Amino acid sequence: MIGSGIFMSPQTVLLNVRSPGASLMIWAACGILVMLASLCYAELGTVIRKSGGTYIYITKTWGQPLAFKYIFICVLVMFPSSIAGLALSFAEYAVAPFYQGCPPPLLVVKCAAASGIIMLSIVNSLNVRFSVYIQVFCLVAKVLALVVIVIGGVLLLVGGHTENFENSFEGTKSDISPIGVAFYQGLWSYNGWSNLNYVIEELQHLEVSICAVGAMAEGKAEKLNLKREVGLVSAVSLIVGTMIGSGIFMSPQFVISNIGSPGASLVVWALCGLVAMLGALSYAELGTIIPESGGDFIYILRIYGKAPAFFVAFTFVLVVKPFSMAAMALSFAEYAMAPLYADCAPPQLAVKCTAFACILVVATANILNVRFAMSIQVVFTVAKLAALVVIVIGGMVLLAQGSTASFHNAVEGTHLGLSPIGTAFYQGLWSYAGWYNLNYVTEELKQPEKDCIVDHVQRKIQVGRIVDWLMPRQSSGARKWEQLNPLNWMGSCSWLWEGLWSSAQGESNSANQ
Repeated sequence: MIGSGIFMSPQTVLLNVRSPGASLMIWAACGILVMLASLCYAELGTVIRKSGGTYIYITKTWGQPLAFKYIFICVLVMFPSSIAGLALSFAEYAVAPFYQGCPPPLLVVKCAAASGIIMLSIVNSLNVRFSVYIQVFCLVAKVLALVVIVIGGVLLLVGGHTENFENSFEGTKSDISPIGVAFYQGLWSYNGWSNLNYVIEELQHLEVSICAVGAMAEGKAEKLNLKREVGLVSAVSLIVGTMIGSGIFMSPQFVISNIGSPGASLVVWALCGLVAMLGALSYAELGTIIPESGGDFIYILRIYGKAPAFFVAFTFVLVVKPFSMAAMALSFAEYAMAPLYADCAPPQLAVKCTAFACILVVATANILNVRFAMSIQVVFTVAKLAALVVIVIGGMVLLAQGSTASFHNAVEGTHLGLSPIGTAFYQGLWSYAGWYNLNYVTEELKQPEKDCIVDHVQRKIQVGRIVDWLMPRQSSGARKWEQLNPLNWMGSCSWLWEGLWSSAQGESNSANQ
C-alpha cells in the first residue's frame, strides 16, 4: 500500500480539487472505503481459503466464464499497466538526483523502470522467503520516510504555518470530473489492501486472522449463520426509529401545500396510516412464515423465483436505496449546516460533503458491530420520540388556547386533481416508510416469535397519526418552509440511523460472527 502513490498523489489530488479542505475530505473518504473493503476481503480470505484473490472469489461465486474474462483483462491490461506506471514513477525519482538542472531523458527513465521490473521478477521467482525479507526492509524504509514527513508537517503547524486552514474550502472545484480524478488518485494511493488474498495458501497461521468464520473440519464446511443479537427493545427501536425519520418532520408542509386544505390533509394522513398498518400486518405474518433475513428480496425469491428476485435486488441496490439514502443525507446536511449560515443558504459543496460524511459514518457503524449499531438506534429513537412528544404537547396547548382556525371550513380549497392527491399520498407514505425494516433482520432476532411486531407497528402508527394531525396546525401562512424550529432541526437528523436497515444484509454483518 505504501508505494509511489502516497508520495505522488497528494499533489494531483490538490491540483484537481483546488482546496486543502476538500483534499482532506477526499483522503478520509478513500481511507474509509479501503478499510471497509479490507474487512470484506479479510472475511472472504477465511471463508474461501484459496490463493488467487478476486479471481478465485469470482470463480466460486459467479462461475468460470466470468472469472476467465476478469483474469484475461487483468493479465493483459490492468496488471502490466499498473506495474509499468509504478516502475516509471520509481525510475523518475531514482534518476532525478543525476539530472538536477533538467528533467531526466525519457530513455534513461524507461531503462531504469525496465531494470526494476526485471529485478523484482527475479527476486519473486527465486524464493518466497527472500522476497518477503526484501519487502519488510523496504516497508521499514517507506514507513520511516512517512514518519519524517508527518513530523515535519506537525512541526510546521506548531510553528504557526496554518494559512492552509484559513478558508480551507475556498476555490474548491465541485465538478464531477476533477472530483472523480481526485478520488481515483486517492484510491490509487491506498491500492494494495487486497494483495494478501492472493497468497492465502502461503500464510502460516490463517486461523488467527480477522473474522475467522466458515472453518473447515476434515473437509466438512460449517454453515454460516447470522448472530442473534437483536432483542425486543432493539427490534422496536429499529421499527420506530426508521419510521420516525426526516419524513415526519418535512412531509406535513408538502402534504398540505399539495392537497390545499387541512381536512383533506387529515384524510390523506389517515389513509396512509391505514395502508402502512395493513402492510405491517402482512409483513409480520411473512416474517413468521419465511424466517429468513432479506425482506422483499427473500420473499420474492421464495415465491416467484430467482429472476424476479434478482431484478428487485438489482433495482434496489443500484437505484432505490442509493437515491433514498442520498435524499435523506442531503436533507440532514441542509439542516445541520443551516445554523452555520444563518443569513444565507449554505454552500452546496459543504452540504454535499456533510451528507457524504454522514453516509460513511452510518455504513461504518453498521459494518463494525450489530450490537453497537442497535444501541445507537435505541438512543436516537428515544431522542426522536422526545422531540415528537414536545411537538404533540405544543399542538395540544395551542388547541386548548383556542387556536382552532384551521377547523373552520376545513375542506375548503381542496385540490381534487390526480396529481396533487398523488403527490400528497406519496409524501404521506414516505413519512410512514420503515414499517418493513425489521424483516430485513429476521435471522438476527433473539426470539422472533415473542417480539410482537404487530403491536409495536400499531403503536407507532397511532403516534404518527397524532403528530401528523397536529403539525399542520402549528404551521401558519406567514411561516416559511426554511424557518423551522430547533426541534424540527433536531428531528431531521433522524435520517442518519435509517441506514441501520442495511445491517440485515448477510454480507455486512457476517463480519461480526
